[in-house]
Amino acid sequence: MSKLKFKASIIGFILLIPMVVLDGKPYSIWMADSEMKRNPESWMIDFSKKLKWDYCNGLELQSIYQVWKKTADPKYFNYVKSYADTIINENGNITGYKPDDLSLDKLNSGKILFDLYAKSKEEKLKKAIDLLRNQIKNQPRTSDGGFWHKKIYPNQMWLDGLYMASPFLAEYAYRFGDKELYDEVANQILTVAKHTFDSKTGLYYHGWDESKLQKWSNPQTGLSPNFWSRSMGWYMMAMVDVLDFLPKNHPKRPEIIKILTNLSQSLYNYRDPKTGMWFQVTDKMNETGNYVESSGSAMFIYTWVKGAQKGYLSKEFLEKGNKAYDQFVKQFIKENPDGTISVTDVCSVAGLGGEPRYRDGSYQYYISEPKRDNDPKAVSPFIMVSVLLKK
Repeated sequence: MSKLKFKASIIGFILLIPMVVLDGKPYSIWMADSEMKRNPESWMIDFSKKLKWDYCNGLELQSIYQVWKKTADPKYFNYVKSYADTIINENGNITGYKPDDLSLDKLNSGKILFDLYAKSKEEKLKKAIDLLRNQIKNQPRTSDGGFWHKKIYPNQMWLDGLYMASPFLAEYAYRFGDKELYDEVANQILTVAKHTFDSKTGLYYHGWDESKLQKWSNPQTGLSPNFWSRSMGWYMMAMVDVLDFLPKNHPKRPEIIKILTNLSQSLYNYRDPKTGMWFQVTDKMNETGNYVESSGSAMFIYTWVKGAQKGYLSKEFLEKGNKAYDQFVKQFIKENPDGTISVTDVCSVAGLGGEPRYRDGSYQYYISEPKRDNDPKAVSPFIMVSVLLKK
């Protein structure tokens, strides 16, 4: 949906007829240009003051790369490529990446390297891709094979981690014939579903601690106490992106599609009646302090639209996604005096446990995390779904 303005045209006897004239850019281009203006160097994404290898950089650069694929404007490609050129040396080592941290978050940015390598054939990019893939060989696991989210979060699976690792590993399998990774990816998706699903709501809890030792974990189930919309958004995007690469005859593919379908249907019941969007704490719609949050909402809409376009979800979700997209623009997109646009009301960050501030997973915790505009976790899925809808 482009911005519209109306002009008057005199026809015949001074008859004024409104004419609809396109003014401005498609939202995908407008938002990408806005972010590039706010962040003149690609390493500056996510309000960065210094060079870092982070999932947010990869997430947003992935969306800008998709704008390049639609427009063929080299400025978008060069912006993405500059990040890889700046942070990866000739030996394939990545500035700031420590494999021994065993953090799933660090794998996500590897996805932008596949296309860059295919296009440039620079050996340093392939070395960096392999470096990231090899982390999984040492990733600690729960007793039934689920990846720990990070080494510093022992015995814990978080929904976030499925997006950070699974699409990267699935694409690695597809690009380089590492077929054993298909089973690994499918099993990770199904394992976290088994442990975090709530049959009463049809939703998934943010995290699960197998040891049940964390203060946030239920002493009987090990589950965190609340449903966080963005964590389910990560999980849904993981599934819809993995399905692009998982072979159509893979035995676990129908189970993944079933999870994706059921969660999509459940989430339809938790939209705010006024705005059509989703709340920070998904099911506590009427609780004091809860608010409609843009990153989780954008992720759900992206999943609905892409899932329906690809045939993973029924066509009804394309219609629902279209409507929700328009509601998202009305609720969260604002035009700035300098001609850029912003996404508002993004939860800056949320997690479980950790130091020095322990995150207890309570309702009060989730609504107390600060909000900010233009966080990549909302910007990126908004750009990607804008590309898909050509709006």
